[in-house]
Amino acid sequence: MVSATTALAACTARPDDGPIVVSAIGDAPTLADPARGALGTPARLMLDMTAQGLVRFDSTGQIEPGIAERWSVIDNGTSYIFRLRDAEWSDGKPVTAAEVVTVLRRQIAAGSRNVLRPYLSAIEEIVEMTPEVIEIRLKHPRPDLLKLFAQPEMAILRIAPPGGSGPYRIVSKRRRTVALRPAFDPARSPDDDVVEPSPAANVSLIGERAARAIVRFDRREANLVTGGTFTDWPLVMTTQIAPLNRRFDPAAGVFGLAVVNRSGVLADSENRAAIARTIDRAAFVAAISPDWQPAAQLLPDQLDSAAPPAIPAWAEAPAVGDPTPRDRIARWRAANPGELRLRVAVPRGPGANLLYGYVGAALLSLGITPERVAIDAPADLRLIDAVAPYDSGRWYVATACQPCSEAAQAAIDAARDAESPRLRAQQIAVADAALASDVAFIPLARPLRWSLVSIRLRAWTGNSRAWHPLNHLRNDPN
Repeated sequence: MVSATTALAACTARPDDGPIVVSAIGDAPTLADPARGALGTPARLMLDMTAQGLVRFDSTGQIEPGIAERWSVIDNGTSYIFRLRDAEWSDGKPVTAAEVVTVLRRQIAAGSRNVLRPYLSAIEEIVEMTPEVIEIRLKHPRPDLLKLFAQPEMAILRIAPPGGSGPYRIVSKRRRTVALRPAFDPARSPDDDVVEPSPAANVSLIGERAARAIVRFDRREANLVTGGTFTDWPLVMTTQIAPLNRRFDPAAGVFGLAVVNRSGVLADSENRAAIARTIDRAAFVAAISPDWQPAAQLLPDQLDSAAPPAIPAWAEAPAVGDPTPRDRIARWRAANPGELRLRVAVPRGPGANLLYGYVGAALLSLGITPERVAIDAPADLRLIDAVAPYDSGRWYVATACQPCSEAAQAAIDAARDAESPRLRAQQIAVADAALASDVAFIPLARPLRWSLVSIRLRAWTGNSRAWHPLNHLRNDPN
């Protein structure tokens, strides 16, 4: 039961007449080029706020206009035409279609390290049709293209001089804090009454580690903590922050162990299945949060696959007479004498400590010595914790294949190059079944994503993308 003091603290609004203070878990917020590699939450928020893409996500994870005011899809889904609105770079110069084309081409070029590039291979050409119109031509129809272009990684960011078109402008930077205010909209009629946004429409974005962010919220010095994962959720449980302020996203994605080294004991799919069966995923997720549910299948739903999600054999009840996982590994050890050790790559944090404890206990019960290594270090099993950028089974199978069998990889490649949705769906189903049979990935759950939200932010909405644009946190941003 929530005490009266705690309930009162949850319902007492933080000051509502100043900027929204957002603490994003991660490094200091910077305006980083996504073509140079993966970005953390603070950098993604900076891009989303200062260099919007053609389209954007709203508070519910749905598509809304960005730098494009409208668009149309023609030629059986192989051509997307975007009409750009009047927009200005951060230095006040007008944004042109030619510049937008240049930015987008750079993000999908061969040398780009943009994390979305592997899922944009259907793009054949990006061209300027007029100074206000661009066209994206595809080799094959891709219904989820807009969801990819709404991701911050596809922001229209000018490199030199660096900047974007808003919807916010950088006012000042100080150490790990960036002050943002709404940008002037050049599309507004000069006859309109110009009303300067109130201070409450501004945002103060802070990038910091989870412990500091949680303390800041607990001290009522922040309105939002965003970017939380399973690694740091146990820290929240040690505070008196009211349940009303603790929010979870129904995040779609993958959370499990990829078999990244297929040698030794992991060269045999039955050994991999024995490990997968032994991990007590139900106990692990319950130790993090009673609201978190375990998962044994890769795909959360059928999505665009031709078949329901494949259920791996190890997740089903064993048949009478089947060897136990311990017996299976013992037989392998008898034929392969020597030290048996597996490196498990997990991130830092109390939640990751719990995960390693459960995985390590499972390995020890099988006679395997576990060794914890950093998330980016050479490993045998590596945690994959990722939210899906769009709703396609191909993203799931491609993410889980690190590596996988030749049959699974061939189906993943065939799905990428499929000329019709029907053929694509068939290949996704083949890949899903092959991954389950091969035990290339050991699912544990769905990604856990949490935020701490003050009641001032009435428009905050949990969504499957676990993405919360800072200009959609209040119903009355002005």
